[in-house]
Amino acid sequence: MNKTVTFADGTKVPALGQGTWYLGERRDCREAEQEALKAGIKAGMTLIDTAEMYGHGKAEELVGQIIKETDRSRLFLVSKVYPHNAGRSHIFKSCEASIKRMETDYLDLYLLHWRGSVPLRETVECMEELKKEGRIRRWGVSNFDISDMEELWSVPGGKNCEVNQVLYHVASRGIEYSLLPWMRERGVKLMAYCPLAQAGGLRRGLYQSPVLTEIAKAHEATVSQVLLAFVLGREDVIAIPRTGKKAHTLENAQADSLALTPQELAMINRAFPAPTRKVYLDMQ
Repeated sequence: MNKTVTFADGTKVPALGQGTWYLGERRDCREAEQEALKAGIKAGMTLIDTAEMYGHGKAEELVGQIIKETDRSRLFLVSKVYPHNAGRSHIFKSCEASIKRMETDYLDLYLLHWRGSVPLRETVECMEELKKEGRIRRWGVSNFDISDMEELWSVPGGKNCEVNQVLYHVASRGIEYSLLPWMRERGVKLMAYCPLAQAGGLRRGLYQSPVLTEIAKAHEATVSQVLLAFVLGREDVIAIPRTGKKAHTLENAQADSLALTPQELAMINRAFPAPTRKVYLDMQ
């Protein structure tokens, strides 16, 4: 991978990783999904994102099965804890269960999947304990809007949050108004899920867009690669597209070397403008 993102401790990760939402849930798709993830690792997409929620742990198990042949130090493994498990009574067991299902010794990044009823102060304290115990290397959050981030920042230890994972793609740019600038000022990385609008109702319109189709043709690329190139062109942004097909994984990997011109970005901005006011955070 050409594009990388650097964490505070100097750790570099590929800006293009792999998501696992909906993977591992169907036995008849397991072999194809394994091949897809393995192909991604071989292509340099060594950051893999999953969660205890995905298939009730089955996606984590899938990851555990495919990383056995890979040097652990080459991988950057991410998982997420349910909000109802993010308190002192459950988070340590949840984290250990995720680690066990992934057949590893630690997580590179552990995220609070979304806000729940557990106080942020309690979750942060537990995350910091997991770091001290060596079970996780760093922690972050997911689906946090700017008000959530501001509250997190007021909690002791909250400024140790290194990532916020949110939905972001060319047709869902609400975070650019205030959340993304806020995060950049504080060194919080953005992890973009659904960068290809996989789970959104806009996907069909995007793939039929004359603008995106024209840009793709100019680069001898696909619309998917243009969508990824748009996200990867942002500073300190990690994209985690999900696919269970090897061919699509390899197609995604090639987007790492696609650079959109200023003129093409202007075309995209006219067709899919960023908001000029605060909008609600998109979630899928």
